[in-house]
Amino acid sequence: MPVPGIYHTKARDYEYKRLGTLSLLAGIDLITGKITASVEERHRSAEFVDFLKKIDVEYPAEQKIKIILDNHSAHISKETRKYLATKPNRFEFIFTPTHASWLNLIECFFGKLARTMLHDIRVKTKNELKDRILQHIDYLNESPVIFRWKWKMDEIKTEVKIDKS
Repeated sequence: MPVPGIYHTKARDYEYKRLGTLSLLAGIDLITGKITASVEERHRSAEFVDFLKKIDVEYPAEQKIKIILDNHSAHISKETRKYLATKPNRFEFIFTPTHASWLNLIECFFGKLARTMLHDIRVKTKNELKDRILQHIDYLNESPVIFRWKWKMDEIKTEVKIDKS
């Protein structure tokens, strides 16, 4: 329980009222830096398939779309596989290991969004929150930032230690 002066309250005082949650589905084009996003009431297979359809129309039909994903059940559901079967060789899914979402650039974006734009804001409705998130993403897309890897693979030194005990 937040105690003034002792624990940070994150702007959740006695007037704070939880309005519910929204699900942000988003992807970053690593070539252009553009963010494609959809804010939904839920994160089920139906919303995920709709998001894939949104991505599908943004790229030329002959281009393969590679998507890095976590292991959410909607990403491998029957509904998702059924949709992917209608688009053979269009999408390639690359799954991050369990508990390694930090390997996915969009997860880093979600964290930054939470620390900056969403931190301590007050909204009166979920629709207002949805609108503010989408406006922020539109703002970011006005001057997209292209992610550049700092290291080249041949410069990374790795060492494998084998325990012989």
